[in-house]
Amino acid sequence: MHDRMYGSDRRVDADWRVIKQLWPFLLSFKGRVLLAMALLIGAKIANVWVPIALKYIIDALDPSVQGGSDTQGQLNALITLPLALLLGYGVLRFSSVFFSELRDAVFGRVAERTLSNVALSVFEHLHKLDLEFHLSRRTGGLTRDIERGTTGISFLLRSVVFSVVPILIEVALVAAVLFVKFDPIFAFVTVASVVGYVLFSVWVTEWRTEFVRTANLKDSAANSKAIDSLLNFETVKYFNNESYEANRYADSLAERENAKVKNHLSLATLNSGQALIIGGSITLMMVLAAQRVVDGEMTLGDLAMVNAFMIQVFIPLNVLGFVYREIKRCLADVESMFKLLNATPRIQDAPDAEALPEKADGITFDHVDFAYHEDRPILRNVNFVVHPGEKVAIVGPSGAGKSTIARLLFRFYEPQQGAIYIGERNIAKVTQESLRRALGVVPQDTVLFNDTLLENIRYGRPDATQEEVEAAVEHAYLKSFIKSLPKGYDTQVGERGLKVSGGEKQRIAIARTILKNPRIMIFDEATSSLDSESEKAILKALNKIAARKTTVVIAHRLSTIVDADRILVLKEGKIVEQGNHAQLMEKKGDYARLWQMQQHEETDE
Repeated sequence: MHDRMYGSDRRVDADWRVIKQLWPFLLSFKGRVLLAMALLIGAKIANVWVPIALKYIIDALDPSVQGGSDTQGQLNALITLPLALLLGYGVLRFSSVFFSELRDAVFGRVAERTLSNVALSVFEHLHKLDLEFHLSRRTGGLTRDIERGTTGISFLLRSVVFSVVPILIEVALVAAVLFVKFDPIFAFVTVASVVGYVLFSVWVTEWRTEFVRTANLKDSAANSKAIDSLLNFETVKYFNNESYEANRYADSLAERENAKVKNHLSLATLNSGQALIIGGSITLMMVLAAQRVVDGEMTLGDLAMVNAFMIQVFIPLNVLGFVYREIKRCLADVESMFKLLNATPRIQDAPDAEALPEKADGITFDHVDFAYHEDRPILRNVNFVVHPGEKVAIVGPSGAGKSTIARLLFRFYEPQQGAIYIGERNIAKVTQESLRRALGVVPQDTVLFNDTLLENIRYGRPDATQEEVEAAVEHAYLKSFIKSLPKGYDTQVGERGLKVSGGEKQRIAIARTILKNPRIMIFDEATSSLDSESEKAILKALNKIAARKTTVVIAHRLSTIVDADRILVLKEGKIVEQGNHAQLMEKKGDYARLWQMQQHEETDE
């Protein structure tokens, strides 16, 4: 019991945290929120005046109130009935609906803009998080969290503004009218009835939540068994297990049936209890009003007004159980989304971080140690320098840590020991934005956006002109390919670039990196998955741009880097050899063995 109470308190605290975090987004639209609340109050005031107007109409038609009992007196009362009263009744009915619709229109912009702002905040924050976060989370899970969270916010805003707040305002207005116009007992019964109805609905909804959850689980289990059996139709036939499968499905259906029956009974309990409270409350109010009519303290119009008030108050409460349950679910969904917003990036700019100077060039790894996990070191005491304008290749077997060097250079991760410099600046002391602006990469697996060729190339610099794009295309040897396409630059590349070949993808990647025009180029096994013809074309393009840049080439095929100024051989996270191709071949060490092995493989092919 104590654990349940503790869990409930913790859930309440979490709900309040969600509301507190959501509140600043709403405060951005104070004017619209205040106007929506004013229209809401106006709608409720008009709604409360409808039974009052009805009372005066009934009293005006009642001969006993008019002081006449003959037919002529009744006719005179009907004739002398102020038309303004009837017109007023119609105006009040219309005003109640009209103000509500205006409120919806005014608050609709607030709700939709709030959703947009929250979704944009989460989206921007996700791009600030480190690579480790995205590698450990499924993209589908992230999008589902955002989708459920924004849907939850939409329901919360609309349920609070369109359901909960209007009910509270109407109950307060009705209680005030009854208190002022009649005996205070009428106001007390109204408030007590509503409070009792709310408490009962909340308590029973909490109680039946377990039945709803169990029914859903059993329903899913039964469906899963049926689908699993049908998907494995051949296996069922191989082992003559049709009866066995039918019995298993029948058992699941029986469990589902029992769970559904309990769910229906719990719903019947909720509806019956609510109906009992409503019926009892209205009956009590009518008895009190009828007694006062008999005693001459109230008119028939007063009796009709009390009855109309009670019906008017209780009708919106019918959906309270559903609204309460959905609010709880939505708060949980919004909390999941806000957890994304509250996630702290592991890689952050230092408080005193400055922009990387425009002329900073060259790379230094100074005694760098790095491990993705403590028990599996990747880089061990790595030291090397890439001088400005130099082309340095990094080679080694798979798993040696070659691509990790590129990730550390982009500050997707931080080294556990040592430091990395561009020029004379430690990259941990400069802003990430300026650091990455200075770097350009052509990765092994180029991922394109589901857009046109033009937009994928222009992604390197979105504000580039058409002339600049065409110059980059020329340098990447992509011009003839684009000319051969019926739609040219407007060709759609498909999701993840599936409509273009591997070689074409790489040239698109080169073109957009050229368009970015960074000081330092990184080629991360950019040709490892290409055929010989494509590789030659890509190498030609790479060499053309590398001639003018500081370049790091992470290579698998040694034949692609024989012209490098210096080659670093990485093995088990350590640099074991370095020199140019001729020097390393003379050493007859690891590089020479790798070279001989690849030459034999190419000869066999």
